[in-house]
Amino acid sequence: MSSDQRAARVFGVLFLITFVTSIPALILFQPVLDDPVGYVANGGSDNRIFFGAFLELLLIIANIGTAVVVYPILKRQNHILALGYVTARIVECTFILVGILAVLSIVTLSKQDAGGDEGAIAYTLAALKDWTFILGPGFVVGWGNGLILGYLMYSSGLVPRRLAMFGIVGGPLIILSGTLVMFGVADQGGALQGLATIPEFIWELGLGIYATFWGFKASSPILTDDRRTVTRTP
Repeated sequence: MSSDQRAARVFGVLFLITFVTSIPALILFQPVLDDPVGYVANGGSDNRIFFGAFLELLLIIANIGTAVVVYPILKRQNHILALGYVTARIVECTFILVGILAVLSIVTLSKQDAGGDEGAIAYTLAALKDWTFILGPGFVVGWGNGLILGYLMYSSGLVPRRLAMFGIVGGPLIILSGTLVMFGVADQGGALQGLATIPEFIWELGLGIYATFWGFKASSPILTDDRRTVTRTP
């Protein structure tokens, strides 16, 4: 197996890890985000929140890993866009990290007396977490994982082009729905945003599964062959 194909499988596994970590973390955080004031007033399961934060830290590592592992391959197709993908992943992870800090700060409020403003502070922190989701996974992902990565995979032939089309189509839909949510035209997590997320979901999950089990297509012109000819001296 060439180094490119090994990198492809690592890339695929890391992509699948992003699903395994992000979805459970969102579920674990949801009770706090739905009623931050009640959580601070009555307390809640801190371990639940800490485990969710731990999963999102693993998500950050996996996100950056997907970009770093595949960068040496994608830059053969387009150096600027490959670097753009790495940058988009880092920006996305910055939003995720800010969201983690916001949720953990709500936990701190539930343990310490902040006076009569506790409820307002908790609500503000929960709103901050919501905005990090809107601007990170709900907007930047459309550019990075959708448009940039989808185009690079399509043009390079590293994966089936029909699969890559889901990224090229799903990216703009993520961007559009995120923009509509930002301006209050659509509801966060509503039907419109949910429908717009489907192509991107298929693209990312399909990419992770394909790269994990089959690697990249051997017919892609940007893959290298690690075999070397050894010349023996008499």
